[in-house]
Amino acid sequence: MDSNQLEINPNDKDFKSQEDLWRIFRVMSEFVEGFETMSKIKPSILIFGSARTKPDDKYYKLAVDIAAKLVEKGFGITTGGGPGIMEAGNKGAHQAGGSSTGLNIVLPFEQGANEFIDKDKILNFKYFFIRKVMMAKYAQGYVLLPGGFGTIDECFEILTLIQTHKTDRFPVVFMGKEHWKGLLEWIENTLLAGNFISEKDLDLYQITDDPLEAADIICKFHSGKKFTTNF
Repeated sequence: MDSNQLEINPNDKDFKSQEDLWRIFRVMSEFVEGFETMSKIKPSILIFGSARTKPDDKYYKLAVDIAAKLVEKGFGITTGGGPGIMEAGNKGAHQAGGSSTGLNIVLPFEQGANEFIDKDKILNFKYFFIRKVMMAKYAQGYVLLPGGFGTIDECFEILTLIQTHKTDRFPVVFMGKEHWKGLLEWIENTLLAGNFISEKDLDLYQITDDPLEAADIICKFHSGKKFTTNF
C-alpha cells in the first residue's frame, strides 16, 4: 500500500455514528436546561465584551456602570459568564441588587464563571451554538463593549438575525466609540458603499459612551411594549 494512502478502518464509521447519536442527547439536554432556566429569569439585557479586560480598565468600569443603570431601569443583566467585561456586567448588576445571569462556555484552558453571578442563574455550555440561542432568544437588548473575535462574532450574528427577521427587533448598542470606530466606518464605507447592506441596516444599532444614554435608548425602545422572547 502507498505510504501516502489513507487506511480506513471500516469500524471507525460505526464508532463515529454512535458517538454522534450520544452527542444529540447532550445537545438536547443543554437546550432543555437552558430553556427551563432562562424562561424563569426576568427581562434582561446582554452585555458582551472581552474576557481579557482587567478591573482597572476604563471599559471594565464602563460595563459596571451601564449594568447598574440598566438594573435601576428595571432590567436584569446577562453576560457570557466569564471574566473581563462579562464579570464587570455581572458585578454591576450584583452591586445594584439586580438579577445577574451567566451563560458560561466550558473551555479547556480559559474560562470559568465569575463570582458575581446569582447562584441559581449560572448555566455552563459545552456548545457555542446552544449558548448563542439562549442569548438571542431571551435578550431584551444587547450592549457591546470592546472585545475580540467572540464579541464581533456575536455582534454580527445578532445583527444578521434582526436584519433577516429571524428574530424580533431589539436594541443593539455599541459602547466604546474609540474601539469600534474602525469597524463602524468599514460598515459604512465598504459594506454600505458597496451595496452589501442597505441604508436602513445602519439603524439596527446605535453607539454611545454614556451609560445613562445607553439605558435610555433601551428603555425608550421597550416603552409600552410587552416583554416576550424573540423567537
